Amino acid sequence: MSKSILVLNAGSSSIKFAIFQIPATATEDLTLVRKGHVAQMAAQVELRVEDAQGNRLAQLYTDLPAGLNSGFDHAVAIEQLLAWVDSHPNPYDIAAVGHRVVHGGGRYTGPVPIDNEVLASLAALVALAPLHQPHNLHLIKLLAERRPGIPQVACFDTAFHCSQPAVAQAFALPNAITERGIKRYGFHGLSYEYIASQLPKYLGQQAMGRVIVAHLGNGASLCGLLAGKSHATSMGFSALDGLVMGTRCGALDPGA
Repeated sequence: MSKSILVLNAGSSSIKFAIFQIPATATEDLTLVRKGHVAQMAAQVELRVEDAQGNRLAQLYTDLPAGLNSGFDHAVAIEQLLAWVDSHPNPYDIAAVGHRVVHGGGRYTGPVPIDNEVLASLAALVALAPLHQPHNLHLIKLLAERRPGIPQVACFDTAFHCSQPAVAQAFALPNAITERGIKRYGFHGLSYEYIASQLPKYLGQQAMGRVIVAHLGNGASLCGLLAGKSHATSMGFSALDGLVMGTRCGALDPGA
């Protein structure tokens, strides 16, 4: 049974996941072996599993206990996922879990092992990302209860943008306000970090020049890369700024 890494992205209505096989040597890349999501469908939890090519391998439904069908329940969802992991014909030996966490503030500029101190620091940032951060942290706590021996690591959407020059991060406000944390953080950083890592395969040395990248979905933003690092981004203090999105109006003139 080979060692694997479980990657989780907790949202308000689903948990997206992927399982990567750890290579035998440090010079090899991780191999994606399974991916999917756990989502609530009326009074049931749906677990959908695909292989690396997107072929559907499983679609399982579990009835919710009475009284739990009024909203997505992360505890039921993670139980469903862990039950599938444990009951797989070739069980996955999960060596570590990586979490997408939206906000790392000014403190966390890269992945960090999660302990109680880190959790407390991230909980203090809930007000900066109220639609995302609580779900990210709730799943971390649930998994720690169910798999206390497995290390967990937080990877931040804000971290990639910490490379921006100070002038790009600052608003035209007094320094005292900036020092309280009111600045442009930028988001979708994990997406941009991956794109920046892949661009050299297609653009060669041009990938180290000035590149504009678009992250387009229900949430949308732009990022200007320079030498493969974030130099400017359309999202600012919150994920509300910038482009028009599925449920966000984007940049809005204060005069409106």
